[in-house]
Amino acid sequence: MRHQGFRAQVPPALGRSSSVSCAVAPVAAAPVAALADAGAMAATDIARQVGEGCRTVPLAGHVGFDSLPDQLVNKSVSQGFCFNILCVGETGLGKSTLMDTLFNTKFEGEPATHTQPGVQLQSNTYDLQESNVRLKLTIVSTVGFGDQINKEDSYKPIVEFIDAQFGAYLQEELKIRRVLHTYHDSRIHVCLYFIAPTGHSLKSLDLVTMKKLDSKVNIIPIIAKADAISKSELTKFKIKITSELVSNGVQIYQFPTDDESVAEINGTMNAHLPFAVIGSTEELKIGNKMMRARQYPWGTVQVENEAHCDFVKLQETYEAKRNEFLGELQKKEEEMRQMFVQRVKEKEAELKEAEKELHEKFDRLKKLHQDEKKKLEDKKKSLDDEVNAFKQRKTAAELLQSQGSQAGGSQTLKRDKEKKN
Repeated sequence: MRHQGFRAQVPPALGRSSSVSCAVAPVAAAPVAALADAGAMAATDIARQVGEGCRTVPLAGHVGFDSLPDQLVNKSVSQGFCFNILCVGETGLGKSTLMDTLFNTKFEGEPATHTQPGVQLQSNTYDLQESNVRLKLTIVSTVGFGDQINKEDSYKPIVEFIDAQFGAYLQEELKIRRVLHTYHDSRIHVCLYFIAPTGHSLKSLDLVTMKKLDSKVNIIPIIAKADAISKSELTKFKIKITSELVSNGVQIYQFPTDDESVAEINGTMNAHLPFAVIGSTEELKIGNKMMRARQYPWGTVQVENEAHCDFVKLQETYEAKRNEFLGELQKKEEEMRQMFVQRVKEKEAELKEAEKELHEKFDRLKKLHQDEKKKLEDKKKSLDDEVNAFKQRKTAAELLQSQGSQAGGSQTLKRDKEKKN
C-alpha cells in the first residue's frame, strides 16, 4: 500500500479543525489569510499545469481505511510468501525425493555421497507458483549427516546455521535504513527430522540432535521409507519413538488444540506423530487416475493413500502451517487497521482538545481585553474629573487674582489723591 492512499484520507479528518480557525480568527486572522492566499496560488499553479497538457491519473478504486486489508492481501499475494524447510537426516533416507513428492515438482540437485569429512548444510531456493500465489521455497539439507565415525559434533553445524539466520535477520532489523520488504528472510520455519526405519528405537545421534534443535525450531519427526517395515512393526516403532522422545525431554511440534473448531482435527494429527511417509517421483496408473506410487513385485504402495502411509497427514501439516501463516497475516492486517483507526480517533481527540483550548484562550483574551478596557475607561473618567476640578480651581484663582488687582489699583488712586490734598 502506498502512503499516498493513506494521506488521501487524512484531510477529511483534519477538516473538522476548520471551526478552530474560524473561532480564533479575531486572534490570528493574518496567518489564516496567508494560508488562504497560498492555497489559492497553489490551486492556480495546478490549474495552469493541467491546462498545459499534464496527464491526470484517476484512482483505480476506492481509497480508505476499509480497503486497507484488501490492499495488504493483494500486496502480500503479489510479493509472494516465503517458506524455509530444514531437512535433517542421514544420507539415503529419501529427503530430496520426499520434497519432490510434497511439492509435486522436480527440484534440481546432486545426490550426496558418504565421503563428506563433516556435516555441511546446503541451501537451495526455488520460486514456485500455484494459481496466482507465488512461494519462495528454501530447502536446507544436511549433507553428510551421520556418515562420520565420530558423530559427537554432528549437530553443531546445524545449530550454528540456524543461529546465523537469526543473527542475519537481527542485523537487518538494526540497520538505520531497513529494507525488510525486499530482504530474503532465511530463518527456518520447520525442521523435518528423518528417522531411519529400523523398527527398534531412536539412535543416540537422533536424540542428541533433536534435543539441541527443539528450542530453536519446530521439529516434525518423520519415519522415512515407511514401506520398509510391516504395519505392526510400524505401530510399535511409533510408540517406541514417542516414549523415547518424552523420556529424554525432546519437545516436538504439537498442533494447537486451544481453538475448539480445530481441536479435534489437530488432536488426531498429534496422535499420528511421528509421521510414517513414503516418497516417490514415479506416477503409475491406478484405476483411471495417475498417482504417485512405488511398484514392488508384491504390489503397489500409493503415496497418497492413508492406509499405506501418513504422507497426506504430512501434507495437511504443511497446509496447516500455511493457513496459520495466513491467519497471522490477517490478524496483523486487522491489528494494523485498528491501529490506524485508533490513531485517527486520537488525532480527532487532539484536534478537539486544541479547539477547546483555543476557545478558552480566546475567551480569556476577550475577558482580559474587556477588563483592560474598563480599567482604561475608569482611569480616563478619573483623569477627566481631575482636569475639570483643576480648571475650576484655575478659574477661581484667576478670579481672585483679578479682584485683588482691582482692589490694589483703587487703594493706589486713593493714596495719590490724599497726597495731592
